[in-house]
Amino acid sequence: MALPFFYKKDIDAAMAQIILDEDTSKHVVQVLRMQNGEQLQLTDGKGNLFTCKIIDNNRKRCAVTILTTQYSPSNIRRIAIAISILKNTNRFEWFLEKATEIGIVEIIPIVCTRTEKQNFKTERLQSILISAMLQSQQCWLPKMGEPVNYNKLLEGMNTLQDTQKFIAHCEHQNSKSELNTKLLEPSTSTLILIGPEGDFTKEEIELALSHHFIPVSLGNTRLRTETAGIVAAVLLSHF
Repeated sequence: MALPFFYKKDIDAAMAQIILDEDTSKHVVQVLRMQNGEQLQLTDGKGNLFTCKIIDNNRKRCAVTILTTQYSPSNIRRIAIAISILKNTNRFEWFLEKATEIGIVEIIPIVCTRTEKQNFKTERLQSILISAMLQSQQCWLPKMGEPVNYNKLLEGMNTLQDTQKFIAHCEHQNSKSELNTKLLEPSTSTLILIGPEGDFTKEEIELALSHHFIPVSLGNTRLRTETAGIVAAVLLSHF
Protein backbone atom coordinates (compact mmCIF):
# COMPACT_ATOMS: atom_id res chain seq x y z
CA MET A 1 0.00 0.00 0.00
CA ALA A 2 1.33 3.42 -0.97
CA LEU A 3 2.47 5.69 1.85
CA PRO A 4 0.49 8.91 2.48
CA PHE A 5 1.95 11.71 0.35
CA PHE A 6 2.29 15.36 1.44
CA TYR A 7 3.93 18.61 0.37
CA LYS A 8 6.26 20.83 2.36
CA LYS A 9 8.11 23.75 0.85
CA ASP A 10 11.90 24.05 1.21
CA ILE A 11 12.74 20.84 3.02
CA ASP A 12 16.26 20.70 4.49
CA ALA A 13 17.39 17.08 4.31
CA ALA A 14 20.14 17.78 6.87
CA MET A 15 17.69 18.63 9.64
CA ALA A 16 17.29 16.10 12.45
CA GLN A 17 13.53 16.59 12.36
CA ILE A 18 10.94 18.36 10.22
CA ILE A 19 7.84 20.00 11.65
CA LEU A 20 4.75 19.72 9.46
CA ASP A 21 2.36 22.67 9.22
CA GLU A 22 -0.84 22.60 11.21
CA ASP A 23 -3.14 21.55 8.34
CA THR A 24 -0.87 18.66 7.33
CA SER A 25 -0.37 17.66 10.97
CA LYS A 26 -4.13 17.56 11.51
CA HIS A 27 -4.61 15.38 8.44
CA VAL A 28 -1.86 12.98 9.49
CA VAL A 29 -2.87 12.68 13.14
CA GLN A 30 -6.63 13.27 13.26
CA VAL A 31 -7.81 12.12 9.83
CA LEU A 32 -5.40 9.28 9.08
CA ARG A 33 -4.82 8.52 12.80
CA MET A 34 -1.14 7.83 12.19
CA GLN A 35 1.05 6.92 15.16
CA ASN A 36 4.70 7.42 16.07
CA GLY A 37 6.90 5.08 14.05
CA GLU A 38 4.62 5.03 11.01
CA GLN A 39 5.94 6.29 7.68
CA LEU A 40 4.80 8.89 5.18
CA GLN A 41 6.28 10.65 2.16
CA LEU A 42 7.01 14.32 1.61
CA THR A 43 7.95 16.26 -1.50
CA ASP A 44 9.27 19.79 -1.81
CA GLY A 45 7.87 20.15 -5.33
CA LYS A 46 11.41 20.40 -6.71
CA GLY A 47 11.88 16.76 -7.63
CA ASN A 48 12.78 15.45 -4.17
CA LEU A 49 10.86 12.64 -2.49
CA PHE A 50 11.49 12.02 1.21
CA THR A 51 10.38 8.90 3.05
CA CYS A 52 9.89 9.92 6.66
CA LYS A 53 9.02 8.41 10.04
CA ILE A 54 6.71 10.10 12.53
CA ILE A 55 8.51 10.82 15.81
CA ASP A 56 5.92 13.07 17.46
CA ASN A 57 2.29 12.77 16.34
CA ASN A 58 1.24 16.14 17.68
CA ARG A 59 -1.95 17.19 15.91
CA LYS A 60 -0.72 20.77 15.46
CA ARG A 61 3.03 20.27 15.03
CA CYS A 62 3.63 16.74 13.86
CA ALA A 63 7.37 15.99 13.72
CA VAL A 64 9.02 13.55 11.33
CA THR A 65 12.56 12.44 10.58
CA ILE A 66 13.89 11.61 7.11
CA LEU A 67 14.73 7.97 6.41
CA THR A 68 15.54 8.10 2.69
CA THR A 69 15.76 10.71 -0.07
CA GLN A 70 15.09 10.13 -3.75
CA TYR A 71 15.37 12.60 -6.63
CA SER A 72 13.08 12.38 -9.67
CA PRO A 73 14.45 14.26 -12.70
CA SER A 74 12.00 16.42 -14.63
CA ASN A 75 11.06 15.64 -18.21
CA ILE A 76 13.79 16.29 -20.77
CA ARG A 77 11.43 18.53 -22.73
CA ARG A 78 10.04 21.20 -20.43
CA ILE A 79 6.56 22.37 -21.44
CA ALA A 80 5.19 25.79 -20.51
CA ILE A 81 1.74 27.13 -21.34
CA ALA A 82 0.99 30.85 -21.40
CA ILE A 83 -2.79 31.06 -21.18
CA SER A 84 -5.29 33.87 -20.81
CA ILE A 85 -6.99 34.09 -17.43
CA LEU A 86 -10.73 33.47 -17.56
CA LYS A 87 -13.75 35.27 -16.25
CA ASN A 88 -15.12 31.91 -15.12
CA THR A 89 -12.76 31.08 -12.26
CA ASN A 90 -13.93 27.47 -12.04
CA ARG A 91 -12.83 26.79 -15.61
CA PHE A 92 -9.39 28.25 -14.99
CA GLU A 93 -9.02 26.22 -11.81
CA TRP A 94 -10.00 23.08 -13.75
CA PHE A 95 -7.30 23.83 -16.31
CA LEU A 96 -4.66 24.26 -13.58
CA GLU A 97 -5.60 20.96 -12.00
CA LYS A 98 -5.50 18.96 -15.22
CA ALA A 99 -2.37 20.64 -16.60
CA THR A 100 -0.57 19.76 -13.36
CA GLU A 101 -1.69 16.14 -13.57
CA ILE A 102 -0.40 15.97 -17.17
CA GLY A 103 3.01 17.27 -16.08
CA ILE A 104 3.25 20.85 -17.35
CA VAL A 105 6.24 22.54 -15.69
CA GLU A 106 5.13 26.17 -15.96
CA ILE A 107 1.81 27.96 -16.35
CA ILE A 108 1.97 31.64 -17.26
CA PRO A 109 -1.35 33.48 -16.75
CA ILE A 110 -1.59 36.25 -19.35
CA VAL A 111 -3.84 39.27 -19.89
CA CYS A 112 -4.69 39.84 -23.55
CA THR A 113 -6.72 42.54 -25.27
CA ARG A 114 -9.89 40.42 -25.12
CA THR A 115 -9.27 38.93 -21.69
CA GLU A 116 -12.20 39.55 -19.35
CA LYS A 117 -10.21 40.40 -16.26
CA GLN A 118 -11.08 38.75 -12.99
CA ASN A 119 -9.60 38.67 -9.52
CA PHE A 120 -6.58 36.37 -9.48
CA LYS A 121 -6.57 34.56 -6.14
CA THR A 122 -2.94 33.47 -6.01
CA GLU A 123 -3.10 31.56 -2.73
CA ARG A 124 -6.14 29.52 -3.74
CA LEU A 125 -4.76 28.74 -7.20
CA GLN A 126 -1.43 27.70 -5.71
CA SER A 127 -3.25 25.29 -3.38
CA ILE A 128 -4.97 23.75 -6.41
CA LEU A 129 -1.58 23.14 -8.04
CA ILE A 130 -0.29 21.50 -4.86
CA SER A 131 -3.37 19.28 -4.49
CA ALA A 132 -3.15 18.17 -8.13
CA MET A 133 0.57 17.42 -7.78
CA LEU A 134 -0.08 15.24 -4.71
CA GLN A 135 -3.11 13.54 -6.22
CA SER A 136 -1.10 12.55 -9.29
CA GLN A 137 1.86 11.41 -7.13
CA GLN A 138 4.37 13.81 -8.68
CA CYS A 139 7.40 15.54 -7.16
CA TRP A 140 7.45 18.62 -9.39
CA LEU A 141 5.17 21.57 -8.64
CA PRO A 142 4.42 23.70 -11.71
CA LYS A 143 5.78 27.21 -11.59
CA MET A 144 3.12 29.94 -11.76
CA GLY A 145 3.40 33.67 -11.13
CA GLU A 146 1.02 36.60 -11.20
CA PRO A 147 -0.76 37.44 -14.49
CA VAL A 148 1.48 39.22 -16.99
CA ASN A 149 0.51 41.51 -19.85
CA TYR A 150 0.70 39.74 -23.22
CA ASN A 151 2.94 42.36 -24.84
CA LYS A 152 5.27 42.40 -21.85
CA LEU A 153 5.57 38.61 -21.97
CA LEU A 154 6.59 38.68 -25.61
CA GLU A 155 9.14 41.41 -24.98
CA GLY A 156 11.11 38.92 -22.90
CA MET A 157 10.89 36.13 -25.43
CA ASN A 158 14.02 37.14 -27.35
CA THR A 159 16.18 36.21 -24.36
CA LEU A 160 14.96 32.60 -24.37
CA GLN A 161 17.35 30.03 -25.75
CA ASP A 162 16.63 26.43 -26.74
CA THR A 163 12.89 27.13 -26.57
CA GLN A 164 10.50 26.33 -29.40
CA LYS A 165 7.56 28.73 -29.40
CA PHE A 166 4.03 28.16 -30.68
CA ILE A 167 0.86 30.24 -30.81
CA ALA A 168 -2.53 28.53 -31.17
CA HIS A 169 -5.16 30.82 -32.69
CA CYS A 170 -8.31 30.61 -34.80
CA GLU A 171 -7.42 33.02 -37.63
CA HIS A 172 -6.50 31.80 -41.12
CA GLN A 173 -6.93 28.09 -40.46
CA ASN A 174 -5.45 27.11 -43.84
CA SER A 175 -2.19 28.96 -43.14
CA LYS A 176 -1.36 26.96 -40.00
CA SER A 177 0.09 23.54 -39.33
CA GLU A 178 -1.59 21.09 -37.01
CA LEU A 179 0.37 20.68 -33.79
CA ASN A 180 2.16 17.34 -34.10
CA THR A 181 5.51 15.60 -33.79
CA LYS A 182 6.72 16.80 -37.20
CA LEU A 183 6.87 20.38 -35.93
CA LEU A 184 9.01 19.68 -32.89
CA GLU A 185 12.69 20.51 -32.95
CA PRO A 186 15.30 19.00 -30.58
CA SER A 187 15.01 21.91 -28.15
CA THR A 188 15.03 21.58 -24.38
CA SER A 189 11.73 23.38 -23.82
CA THR A 190 8.46 24.35 -25.48
CA LEU A 191 6.18 27.33 -24.92
CA ILE A 192 2.69 27.65 -26.37
CA LEU A 193 0.36 30.66 -26.23
CA ILE A 194 -3.37 30.09 -25.65
CA GLY A 195 -5.67 33.11 -26.03
CA PRO A 196 -8.94 34.21 -24.40
CA GLU A 197 -12.45 33.14 -25.45
CA GLY A 198 -12.52 35.85 -28.14
CA ASP A 199 -9.11 34.67 -29.43
CA PHE A 200 -6.01 36.79 -29.92
CA THR A 201 -6.41 39.99 -31.90
CA LYS A 202 -4.82 40.29 -35.33
CA GLU A 203 -2.19 42.59 -33.81
CA GLU A 204 -1.37 40.09 -31.06
CA ILE A 205 -0.93 37.31 -33.59
CA GLU A 206 1.34 39.45 -35.75
CA LEU A 207 3.39 40.41 -32.70
CA ALA A 208 3.90 36.74 -31.82
CA LEU A 209 4.93 35.91 -35.38
CA SER A 210 7.46 38.75 -35.30
CA HIS A 211 8.96 37.06 -32.22
CA HIS A 212 9.31 33.79 -34.17
CA PHE A 213 6.31 31.97 -32.76
CA ILE A 214 5.01 29.20 -35.02
CA PRO A 215 1.24 29.41 -35.67
CA VAL A 216 -0.52 26.09 -35.04
CA SER A 217 -3.97 24.54 -35.04
CA LEU A 218 -5.28 22.30 -32.27
CA GLY A 219 -7.88 20.60 -34.44
CA ASN A 220 -10.89 21.28 -36.62
CA THR A 221 -13.23 22.49 -33.88
CA ARG A 222 -13.24 25.79 -32.02
CA LEU A 223 -12.22 25.13 -28.42
CA ARG A 224 -12.78 26.97 -25.18
CA THR A 225 -9.63 28.47 -23.71
CA GLU A 226 -9.26 25.88 -20.96
CA THR A 227 -9.96 23.03 -23.39
CA ALA A 228 -7.38 24.37 -25.84
CA GLY A 229 -4.86 24.52 -23.02
CA ILE A 230 -5.44 20.87 -22.12
CA VAL A 231 -5.31 19.71 -25.73
CA ALA A 232 -1.98 21.50 -26.18
CA ALA A 233 -0.67 20.03 -22.93
CA VAL A 234 -1.57 16.48 -23.96
CA LEU A 235 -0.19 16.81 -27.49
CA LEU A 236 3.11 18.31 -26.38
CA SER A 237 3.64 15.97 -23.44
CA HIS A 238 3.15 12.85 -25.53
CA PHE A 239 5.59 13.66 -28.32
